[in-house]
Amino acid sequence: MAQVLEFKLPDLGEGLTEAEIVRWLVEVGDVVAVDQPVVEVETAKAMVEVPCPYGGVVTARFGAEGTELPVGAPLLTVAVGEASEDRTGGGTGEGTDTADAEGSGAARGQGPDAEGSGNVLVGYGTSEAPARRRRVRPGETAPTARPAPTARPAPAASPAPAASPAPAASAARAVNGRLRTEEPADAHARTPGAADGPVPVISPLVRRLARQNGLDLREMTGSGPDGLILRADVEYALRAAAPGRTGATDGAPETRRVPADTTAPAVPTGTTAVTRVPLKGIRGAVADKLSRSRTEIPDATCWVDADATELMRARAAMNAAGGGPKISVLALLARICTAALARFPELNSSVDTGAREIVRYEGVHLGFAAQTDRGLVVPVVRDAHTRDAESLTAEFARLTEAARAGTLTPAELTGGTFTLNNYGVFGVDGSTPIINHPEAAMLGVGRIVPRPWVHEGELAVRQVVQLSFTFDHRVCDGGTAGGFLRYVADCVEQPAVLLRTL
Repeated sequence: MAQVLEFKLPDLGEGLTEAEIVRWLVEVGDVVAVDQPVVEVETAKAMVEVPCPYGGVVTARFGAEGTELPVGAPLLTVAVGEASEDRTGGGTGEGTDTADAEGSGAARGQGPDAEGSGNVLVGYGTSEAPARRRRVRPGETAPTARPAPTARPAPAASPAPAASPAPAASAARAVNGRLRTEEPADAHARTPGAADGPVPVISPLVRRLARQNGLDLREMTGSGPDGLILRADVEYALRAAAPGRTGATDGAPETRRVPADTTAPAVPTGTTAVTRVPLKGIRGAVADKLSRSRTEIPDATCWVDADATELMRARAAMNAAGGGPKISVLALLARICTAALARFPELNSSVDTGAREIVRYEGVHLGFAAQTDRGLVVPVVRDAHTRDAESLTAEFARLTEAARAGTLTPAELTGGTFTLNNYGVFGVDGSTPIINHPEAAMLGVGRIVPRPWVHEGELAVRQVVQLSFTFDHRVCDGGTAGGFLRYVADCVEQPAVLLRTL
């Protein structure tokens, strides 16, 4: 008998809690194979294609392009088994695994077509799904071993959950009305706001605040976009402390409530056009991370001007002597940073606020700021301390191209221990960088331009650069930070200093 399985937005890893639908790759009625990409989503870190772990016929999609979904919200439903066999030309619909833990009403078992799949992302590899234990029904004995899929005998048919809600209906219910497009007709017969499924909350801080105060988020209607529950909503509800709060809406139109402490910016007199740009995707992630950095990290900044004439001459000589790719200035600066971090390892660290410990790292995973059409991203060069200037140049080029194309994976955008920010490419001389949380330091590099400079006792025109260094004052004092920056400046002015550490 055919089964309709519900595929939810999987955990994308690296702390990601939501994703925006960019492009659907399948239509309702299409036949999909196991691990076939069905939707392209944009997370706060990268664009990824999400494969479906089931093979069958797509019966419903949830969310139009541009809709932002939390992890665990339904993406689509797939009919597998006898109904899809006629469409796909093979496969059986047998399935005996346990029901969905969230009670969606659809069995989670799948036939042989899905045996080798898990909820993985394209590009991360597909491994065989781990063996899942069957729930032993009354009158049955626990199986001792599970035979291969091709030799597995047909299990006893389990009764179809005729009275259980359709997965599409629970999908509409799970997100409290956020998914309004491309729902099947019978989904509207359900009453949203039931107790199961995720609630439209993105911030873990909001969840914790509600949990600590005994507030049921499912009884709230958020004031954010599409009913998103914000921290201001929770604080408003706590202040109101009304014993008879109304439950979730029943699908009828509702006037969005603006919390009392939410103040909109004043609109200048005579201005009629106001544009509001949602803080979501990469821009939202950058905003959250920078705000968290400034809130949690007591940062300090020091800077120095350095004569980069000899560094530029050394680069020109290296490029003239070798037949390989040209060495970039960024690669030389990165090599200087890794040498400086070897001398001052306190700065290659982060602070564990929960344990009140400083966590120092042996290897340097060097992040570098890259501006793209989608916003600012920070790709990470793994094990930068083991690479030479040529290898660093090649890796910078590869990651920069992937960033511009939007093909960076979450793994290539996380895990950095130190960041190098070359804002000189924007034609500016100086800046006070904001630390890339949870790292402990960032080196900023301005443009290299000809300037009057006293060289060997005489005034001359030299290639001068301003270096600015922002550091977490919890991990070190000014002496360590000043020593790091001075060493970097010395290497810029006299590249031969690096020979001591090569």
